[in-house]
Amino acid sequence: MKTVLITGANKSIGLETARQLLQQGYYVYLGSRDMQKGRQAADQLKSEGLQHIEPVMIDVDSADAINAARRVLGAKTQSLDVLINNAGISGGFPQTSLETDPHVFRQVFDTNFFGVINTTQAFIDLLRQSPAPRIVNVTSGLGSLTLHTDPAWKYYHVKGAAYTSSKTALNAYTIVLAYDLRDTAFKVNAVDPGYTATDFNHHSGPGTVPDAAARIVKAAMIGPDGPTGQFFSDDNAPETGISPW
Repeated sequence: MKTVLITGANKSIGLETARQLLQQGYYVYLGSRDMQKGRQAADQLKSEGLQHIEPVMIDVDSADAINAARRVLGAKTQSLDVLINNAGISGGFPQTSLETDPHVFRQVFDTNFFGVINTTQAFIDLLRQSPAPRIVNVTSGLGSLTLHTDPAWKYYHVKGAAYTSSKTALNAYTIVLAYDLRDTAFKVNAVDPGYTATDFNHHSGPGTVPDAAARIVKAAMIGPDGPTGQFFSDDNAPETGISPW
């Protein structure tokens, strides 16, 4: 049975991603920085008949918490097939380049960027033990520099200085990570779940949580002939599914 760790999986898109991967036969380690909420989420899925799930406490803002989670998983499994770096924060809006407090930038980057790096580096040894390891970095269409410079883009005026910058940085890290793992069985991709109605955006998005999660699941289950180092976005590139960086 393939194993997957999903950060920030106790609610919303992360929780639905766990549900869909459970339905596909994966054993899910449901990451949550609040263990009580993680247990509640796991119990919810178990009540649906999805039994192969365990909550794992992991706060991606804390290197100590990440390393502790690595030790916990290491005692449970010798390999990890999929890592989904889903945990993220917006930092609150509006965010202008001149008025947003630098503390907000640091806070958002700690979660959305450095948290991904720390988590990936902590679990890379378990991933290397998988015959077909996958890393999915959940990004945003707002991380595209190409689209942000196009006045015709539908989200051209949606510019959160801290959040947008953090996702652009995450995209850049994804490119380098995929390059560094290019001669291995790894597939490393960034996935934009789309503008989805969640509490992240006060349920203002037109997309649904199941559709958003399905995009992440698709990348997590990508086959050996699938691409690596790509930026998947059905929202920004409905014809090709590949967003410009």
